[in-house]
Amino acid sequence: MDSHIVYISLGSNKGDRFKNLQDAINLIYNKIGKIDVISRVYNCPAFGFESDDFLNTCIRIETELQPKAILKILLAIEKQLGRVRTKKTGYESRTIDLDILFFDDDVINSKTLQVPHPEMHKRKFVLQPLHDFAPKMMHPELKQDITGLLQNCEDNSHFEPINIWLKNPSKQHNFSNYNYIAIEGNIGAGKTSLATKIAHDFNAKLILERFADNPFLPKFYEDAQRYAFTLEMSFLADRYQQISDDLSQLDLFKDFIVSDYDVFKSLIFSKITLPEDEFKLYRKLFYLMYKDLRKPDLYVYLYQNTERLQDNIKKRGRDYEQNIANDYLDKINTGYLEFLKSQTDFNVKIIDISEKDFVANREDYLSILDTICRE
Repeated sequence: MDSHIVYISLGSNKGDRFKNLQDAINLIYNKIGKIDVISRVYNCPAFGFESDDFLNTCIRIETELQPKAILKILLAIEKQLGRVRTKKTGYESRTIDLDILFFDDDVINSKTLQVPHPEMHKRKFVLQPLHDFAPKMMHPELKQDITGLLQNCEDNSHFEPINIWLKNPSKQHNFSNYNYIAIEGNIGAGKTSLATKIAHDFNAKLILERFADNPFLPKFYEDAQRYAFTLEMSFLADRYQQISDDLSQLDLFKDFIVSDYDVFKSLIFSKITLPEDEFKLYRKLFYLMYKDLRKPDLYVYLYQNTERLQDNIKKRGRDYEQNIANDYLDKINTGYLEFLKSQTDFNVKIIDISEKDFVANREDYLSILDTICRE
C-alpha cells in the first residue's frame, strides 16, 4: 500500500491540556500511523471567543489510510478523550481538537472534509507550530510556503512556547540492541511484508530474498522430485551470495539491517524436499558455507496456522503456489519449530500471528513490534 504524508493540528483548553495532547498523539500513533515529528507546544489565547488559553501543537505522520478514514478515527479519538460536540455555532472550549491540515499535496473538497484546512492561513496558532518543522511546505491552493503564510497572517495573537516537549510514541519501539534482524516464517506468513514495514518505519537496510528470480521454482512445483535438488542448490548459492554481499556493505545512513529470510531456511526446506542420500550431501555443502556467514542478532519466526497460510497464498496469486498441499506447509512449520527449539546460540522470538492481520490492522502491527522490542 502507498504511504501518505499527513499534517495534523492539535489543540486543548479544558482539563489537563498537556496530557490531552499527549494522549491524542499516542492514539494517533496506535490507530493511524507513524509520527515523524512533533512541533513545540505553544500556549495561545482562545481564537474567536473568550475562554481559557489553549495549548497547540502540530505533527507530521506517515499513514497508509485515506483521508476519510483518518477523519473518522480523529473524530473517534476526540470523543474518546472527552470532547462533546454541540449544535452551537461558532467556537467553544474543548478537551481536544484535531484537524487535518494537509494530506500529501492533495486538494479535497467534500461535505465532510476540506483539505488543506480552509482556515489555517488565518490562524497563527496553527502556522507557528507547523513552521517549526515545515517552513518550506507549500500550500497547494494559495501557492505560498508556511513561512510566507505566517508572515502575512493577520492574526496578532500573542503566544509563546512552553518548555515541555511532547513524547513521540514511535520511540517506544527501540531497535538499538540489534544490528541484524531476520524475519522468518512459512510460505505466505507475511515475513516480507513485516520486514518491509519495519525497514520503512525505523530506517533499516532491507534485504529481501530473490526467490522470484529463481527459474527452478515454478518447475519444482510442477515436478518436485525432478527439480528438488537443483532448486535447493540454486537457492543456497543465491542466499549465500546475497547475504554475504549485503551484510558486508556498510550503509552509514541506516540504523540496522532487517531481512525477510535467514540462510538456515535452506536446510529446513531441503530436509523436506530431498531424499535421504541427497539431503546428507546437501547438508555437508550447507555447513561448509553456513559457518562463514554472519548470524542475526535476533531471529523472529512468524507462526501462522495452515488455513491462514493458504488464504494468504491465494490472495497474493502466484500461479505456481496455488496447488501447495497443506501437508507440505505443515512439514515446513514443523521443520522450523524443531530447528528453533534446538538453537542455543540464536536469540529467537516466535510470534503467533494466526489471529492477527498486521498489514490491514495497525494495532496488530504494533503488538508485533512490542514483542520484538521487549527485553
